[in-house]
Order: sequence, then C-alpha cells, then structure tokens
Amino acid sequence: MMKLESLATFVMAAESGSISGAARRLGIAKSVASERLSELERELGAKLIQRSTRKLSVTEDGQAFLPRARTILREAAEATAELTERRGTLVGPLRLSAPVSFGMLHLGPALNAFLGENRGIDLTLELDDRFVDVASDGFDAVVRHGPVNNNRLVAKRLASSRRLLVASPDYLARCGRPQTPAEIAAHDGILYANREADWRFGSAAGWSVVRPRAVLRVNNGVVMRDAAAAGLGIALLPTFFMHEQLADGSLVHVDIGTEAEGAELFVAYPRERNPSTKVLALVASLRRSFGDPPYWDRGPG
Repeated sequence: MMKLESLATFVMAAESGSISGAARRLGIAKSVASERLSELERELGAKLIQRSTRKLSVTEDGQAFLPRARTILREAAEATAELTERRGTLVGPLRLSAPVSFGMLHLGPALNAFLGENRGIDLTLELDDRFVDVASDGFDAVVRHGPVNNNRLVAKRLASSRRLLVASPDYLARCGRPQTPAEIAAHDGILYANREADWRFGSAAGWSVVRPRAVLRVNNGVVMRDAAAAGLGIALLPTFFMHEQLADGSLVHVDIGTEAEGAELFVAYPRERNPSTKVLALVASLRRSFGDPPYWDRGPG
C-alpha cells in the first residue's frame, strides 16, 4: 500500500530537484528520503526519478504520476483539516500564490495577522507575477490583481483600488501638467510591460484608451513607482503602490478631469473544489485587514 510519506517525498524531490532538497524540506535524513522513493517505485512498478551524481530528473512515468500524487496529498490534508475544523480550529497546510509587489507591500503584513489568529495553519506563500495555474501548480488559492477571466475559478473580492496618473513635481515642472486625456500623448510614460491598452479613462461616450510615449516598460509596479518618483515620466498605478508617496509629496496626482479604470483584488480557487474553511477564513481576514474602502485609498489623492 502506498504511504503518504513516500508520496510527499516524491513530490518534494520533484519540486526541489534533488533528494537532499526533499529531505531538508521534510526534516529527514537523505538516506530515509531515498528509501522512501525506492519503496514507492517498487509499489508502483515504475521508475519515477532518474538519479545521477549531478542532478535528479523526473521520468515520463513520474511526470504522469506527479499531479495525482499532489492531489492525493492535498485531499488527505484537507480531510484531516476538515475534521479539525469541525472542532472549531483551523490547522494544516495552506499554499497561496500572489503578485510580488503587492505581496511585499500589503499581503505580507495582513497574513501576519491571519497567522497570529490561526497558529495551527502551515502557510506557504509564493510570490510570482505570472498567472499561475492554481490547480496544476498545487495551490489552494491565488491572489489576483485585475479581472479573473477563467470560468474554472471562483473569485472572491478582497478590495478595490483606484488607479491614478502620477508624476514627480520635478517632471511636471520640466514638462508641464497635462489637463486632458488627449494631452497625455505628448508626455513620457512609464508603462506596464505586455499590457498595451490599460490606460483607459471614462467619459460620457464610454471608455477611451490614451497612451504616452514609452520611456520605460517593466512588469513591476514598484519599479514603475520609483521611476516616476525619479522624474522619468508619468505612470498609471494602483493606489496601493504609491499612497505613501502621494502623502509625502514625492509623487503628485495628475488630474486630467476623468478617472482611470479601477482595479479589483481577488482571491481565486478552483471551481471543482469546495472552498476549504481555511480559504474562506483567509478571505474574511484579508478583508478586515485591508478595509472597505481599503486603507490605501483613504489618504491624499
């Protein structure tokens, strides 16, 4: 009979790329991890891991078995946690993915409060700006900024965020302050990479897209914020990136007479799974931490 500890060793070895890495994550000796892998391979009658002196690779059979092994481990953990949750305590693993900058600026402090209230939860947070596949990548939930256009996911709203045009006082003194959306095109802009039509502004006729000349394209909001504060150009950013800079005056709101399209923050999880009590408790805790309206939208600007 397959043992959960052997499945866990296989998954850890595949994710870390080495048996020693799996042993470290599990807190066991390398020899014990190696024996568990061998036992699992004997049980299945298949080679899962190709070992060499330099590296470990997952075989074709191992790649086919890996998502099932993850599912078995997750369902076993969820079953154990469900029994505990029936007794009023949240325990067990919770794996979460979130964008890098938002995770560092706001999610991390909010999670500290959540974990302080739920000491039995073993949280793994992975910060990544790519759109991870929640189910196949083994996450219980993901935090997303922007629309969740995937009918395989259930999205729970956490908070809203205004998006403001901002620039440094130095840039505006040198280049002038645009007064209308049309005047934006004559200015230097700091743009989010791979998103060509996100400078959307409302009007009586609907939404219109205007864009400045690009002086920098980057896929990180903090880098955009700092470039704007350095005087490189105008940036369109969610307020959670720069509410402190608006307060201290290093960035100034550029009012062109219309609001940019806002954005929402969500927690999303696979539709085929029933949401665990831990995920629902996390959503409720994050909503309390961020507030409504969120604290980053209560200051100047």
